[in-house]
Amino acid sequence: MRDLTIDNVSMRFDLPNGTSVQALKNVSIDLKAGELLSVLGPSGCGKTTLLNIVAGFLAPTEGQVRLGDTPVTGPGPERGMVFQQGALFEWMSVRDNVAFGPRMKGRRERDWARDVDHLLDVVGLRDFKEKAIYELSGGMQQRVALARCLANEPDVILMDEPLGALDALTREKMQGLVLKLWNETGRTIILITHSVEEALLLGERLIVMAPRPGRIHREYRLPFAERGVSADLRSVKKSEGYAETREEILSMIWDMEEEIMGRVEAGAG
Repeated sequence: MRDLTIDNVSMRFDLPNGTSVQALKNVSIDLKAGELLSVLGPSGCGKTTLLNIVAGFLAPTEGQVRLGDTPVTGPGPERGMVFQQGALFEWMSVRDNVAFGPRMKGRRERDWARDVDHLLDVVGLRDFKEKAIYELSGGMQQRVALARCLANEPDVILMDEPLGALDALTREKMQGLVLKLWNETGRTIILITHSVEEALLLGERLIVMAPRPGRIHREYRLPFAERGVSADLRSVKKSEGYAETREEILSMIWDMEEEIMGRVEAGAG
């Protein structure tokens, strides 16, 4: 496992009309191997842009991302991505989806079969491994996406609002699964979310970003993810400091949204 360094990253998008948008400005984050970071902020603060840069889908205008001593210059199997929609192969079985990465690496089935079946056990899909993806619920599809990501044995798991489309009960169960996988695999995880509650529950570290340009506004180090590994998440929400931190961050983001709306209204006027 290697540390992840986001070193003074900025991102500017040049538009066809000659203007530009500064999506990120001087973002620096040092993540130790095995840390769980949640990233939160109002719309337009560059959360997904930052994740896409770490994934290697975008090259930053300035700065650099490094995994260990190796600069990130494009996508790679050492950085696994889990999207809001699973991006699965609908016509394949659950097991074939999870095994896709090892097969693409040229590994023989006898070398990966046990690992894939173990991952299906971990995410609770052993009895569904021969089902096609289209036969599964949204929550089950996201379990497949997590298992498929882990099958590639990445150093870092990048999650772009992976639970956002799920109903409340399924979402809570999946939050518990994310914590279980983090605890058992020791993987570094970066989770993008719009939910303050989710960011608090799943963020060992939590970064609140501010918009225009996207930048780090405040960072928290929190005990709730560690508590959630061994306790019911509903009881974690009642634990000391949770409600106060939640209200503080909600107020912070609400103030940012108000400022953005004020700018829009002033421009319209």
